Formats: sequence, structure tokens, C-alpha cells
Amino acid sequence: MTFLHRVVTLSRSGKFGRYPEARCGRYAFGTIQASIVLLMLFSLVDPSRTFAANPDLETALTGSRKRIERLDYRVTGRLTRVEGNGTRTSYKVAAKAHWFPDGLRLLCEISAPASAKTSLLLHMSVNGHVSIEAVLPGETTASVLPFERWNDRLVGTDFSYEDMVESWFFWKNQELLAPERCGARDCFVLKSMSGAQDRTYYDSVTSWIDRGIFFPVHVVKTLRGTGGQKEFIYYGLRQIDGIWSASRVEANLQGKPGSSMLVIERGSGRAKLGLKDFDVSQSSAQGKKVK
Repeated sequence: MTFLHRVVTLSRSGKFGRYPEARCGRYAFGTIQASIVLLMLFSLVDPSRTFAANPDLETALTGSRKRIERLDYRVTGRLTRVEGNGTRTSYKVAAKAHWFPDGLRLLCEISAPASAKTSLLLHMSVNGHVSIEAVLPGETTASVLPFERWNDRLVGTDFSYEDMVESWFFWKNQELLAPERCGARDCFVLKSMSGAQDRTYYDSVTSWIDRGIFFPVHVVKTLRGTGGQKEFIYYGLRQIDGIWSASRVEANLQGKPGSSMLVIERGSGRAKLGLKDFDVSQSSAQGKKVK
């Protein structure tokens, strides 16, 4: 006899006590126990049943994750900080990324001006766990970037080191909010909430995702502890070699003057990269000439 069968059988038995009131109370208690056991069994058998109850949530998550899992690109461009008074400081940027069986690798190099030269290697595993190695300005060798520095401003811009990958789409806690329009685009609105297992400075990330191409057009990240928010707007969505990307991403800390822009000038969406292309100690993120 299974455990579940014993619970149901005992709950229906008259052997719980002499008084009808006691039997009724215990019968109800036993029925509740059986229901709890059933819920536990169902959740163990099919952990994805939460998504099954909301097919749009599964569609938004699956589409976003598959988009990331197809990444294989090289790009060059510039990273610009615009102060509140209009003063601009620009940096030359090159990056490349590829999804491998163990997750995403992204190598980014800021090469000019020379005083700001920085190389970053970010690895995001298939469950969204992130690690970062870096060669920072003035350094000559790569080292693991401590988690305490992940929220530092990358060369003084509004982008942090952690902002370079979209790890929130792989967090366990996901909620679909009411759909909205962003300009001319119909969007899923996905709220991703970090858990204790997620190494991140963000408590939650809300993404407005184009329903047709599963690319974000607007993202708001809420910082842990302070509740401060950082906003990202994606402009000029386009296809490069069949892969969707943004030609410009603008970031700003809400309530703070100025903003920062990552502008992509040239790129290839099918770079055919391998592990050898992601050695941060020998990095030249420009690699071979970009198409």
C-alpha cells in the first residue's frame, strides 16, 4: 500500500475516536493531508506546471532564452557617457559572444583611450550563474572580478560590469505582467526576480519584450537594498545575419543627470567563434576584421 493510499484510507476510517465531532474533524484533517500530498507529488512530477498554467509566460521565457542561446557575434562600436551639461566622453569598444554547451561567453574590450583600456570575460552558465574575469586599467594580467565590484560603473558610465549579460532571463522566479505597447511594438512584460542562489545586485528586472522577435525594447532594473532603478532603452532594432540586435542602447540611473549610450557601428551575427577566441589574457576583442 502506498503512503498516499494509507493517508486517504486512514482519513476515512472510523477508528480515530469515539465522538462523531472528533471523527468529522479528523476526517477533514486527513482530507487536507491527502490534498497536500497530491500537490507535492504533482509538483515533483512536473516542475514546469507553473508555466503550463500561463502559456504566454512560457512563450516569453522560451523565446528570450533561445535568442540568447543562438548568439555568435562580433561587434565594434563606442561607449559614451553624456553628462547632465551635455559633455561627452567616448570609448572605443569591441565585443564578441558565443553560446557554448556550458553557457554564454562574452569578451569585451575597451581599447581607447589607452588610459581606460579594459578587457572583460563574462561567463553565464545555462542556469544563469555569472562569473567575471577582468584586466582593468593599469593592469597587465587577468583576475577574477570580486562580486563586490560587479555594480561598479564601467569606465565611469551608467553600465555596470554585470549589465553586459542578460542573466535575468535564466532566473527561476519569473512573472508575466499585463501586456503593453512600447511605441509601435506589442510587448510581453516580464518581471524577473532574483533569488538567494543568484549572484546579482538587482532585486528584480522588468523587461518589455517584442512579442514577434523576443528582443527587449525597454528594461528597468531595481537595485537590491536601495530600491533605486536603472533604465535601459533599445533603439534601432535590426537583423544582422538573421539575428536581431539593437543599434544603440541607452542607460540611465533614474533621478540622476546624464545617461550613457552603447552604439554598435559594425558587426557580424554569425562569427563562428570557438573557445580559443575567449582568452581574456590574450584578448584582442577586435579579432579579425568585422564584416
